[in-house]
Amino acid sequence: MDNQEFEIVEKIRQQFDNAPYPRIPLEQSPKSNYDILYVHNLVTAYYLRNQKVIDTEGKVILDAGCGTGYKSLVLAEANPGARIVGIDLSEESVKLAKQRLQYHGFDNANFYVISLEELPSLGLEFDYINCDEVLYLLPDIRVGLQSMKFVLKPDGIIRSNLHSSIQRTSYFCAQKIFKLMGLMNDNPGELEMGLVRETMKSLKDRVMLKVLSWSDQKAEEDEWILSNYLLQGDKGYDITEVFAALISANLEFVSMVNWRQWELTDLFKAPDNLPMFLEMSLPEISMEERLHLFELLHPVHRLIDFWCGHPNKARPFLPVSQWTQSDWQVARVHLHPQLKVPQVKEDLLKCIAKQQSFTISRYIPSLSQVPIAVESMVAACLLPLWEGAQPMMSLVQLWLKLKPLHPATLDPVSHETAFEEVRHLLSSLEAFMYLLLERSA
Repeated sequence: MDNQEFEIVEKIRQQFDNAPYPRIPLEQSPKSNYDILYVHNLVTAYYLRNQKVIDTEGKVILDAGCGTGYKSLVLAEANPGARIVGIDLSEESVKLAKQRLQYHGFDNANFYVISLEELPSLGLEFDYINCDEVLYLLPDIRVGLQSMKFVLKPDGIIRSNLHSSIQRTSYFCAQKIFKLMGLMNDNPGELEMGLVRETMKSLKDRVMLKVLSWSDQKAEEDEWILSNYLLQGDKGYDITEVFAALISANLEFVSMVNWRQWELTDLFKAPDNLPMFLEMSLPEISMEERLHLFELLHPVHRLIDFWCGHPNKARPFLPVSQWTQSDWQVARVHLHPQLKVPQVKEDLLKCIAKQQSFTISRYIPSLSQVPIAVESMVAACLLPLWEGAQPMMSLVQLWLKLKPLHPATLDPVSHETAFEEVRHLLSSLEAFMYLLLERSA
């Protein structure tokens, strides 16, 4: 690291020592935030990569750049029985992270004031590494990726993200302005934040920088000003740069974290009737090209948020859409752990009692742009999943008990009909990963 890079890193450390991030109250719990728990559950990323359900008991999880420990707490809540390790440059942030985990009763957590480059000094290997809102602050993101790869277990998974250079253009322009004004020469404080507010508020409302980046509602939040207008070391990247960095670090792209919000065909009025060029070319282009097209057409994501891992370590699997009837007959069905909680089951029982549709998407809304609802008696077929994983055929038998007669003809429902209806239900919910399906070898 040269002197200029060292100076930038030191400014970042000082900024977060002075203003530890995130400023979330110590007592605030993520237990009811199924969306954030879903993302940070190792089961989610592991299933996407391997179509296997993993037990988090005994796993070792790193929160790289843990800050004040809120994401460390999320990781602990989302992964029962896992050991949590947190690292951060900021000593003040690490103190708060320790307090947070202790306050919420997690004793199996350790925190260290070290950099990403110093990770090997811990002598640990990790099943999962969460590096959230950190990588884009490093002088060289490849060094950060390589450091995490060095301590990643062979089948481990890294979650990291980078600021989008396309979506975040206005903020980078603002940062250049405030650098010219000298507001980022040293650690920004009350004076610098006040000058940012004064400058932005003084602009006419039609000035594009103000239109694209300013919010009167958030303007009084110091954290918002610091993390957008005065963030030391902030940089942006596009998809092609992200993939190039992964290749350079010898890491393999697994998936976008919010993968359902990066679907290119969703941007078109008629996804089944695309312009001829796209209709012909889309099946042939790589995932990198699809994602890059998306960000060029619709740059709505502040973060390029992705999972990656060691190359060629994914378990080969047959997509559910390609399963044969014999595959289905020996399949096991799991409810995603973040739905396998008493409150969701209680809500389902209420819907069944009132004969109302059960809107399963309300618990993890990030997976769907429209509500996903299941008719109450159909959803009743899923109740055994709260007790544990079930053979697909046992759900078929339950279906026959719940719906023994065809509602129009009153004829007995055949086993074949029940099988197809259950298969359709499970397929539709697995597509959103509310349910996880395993095919026996």
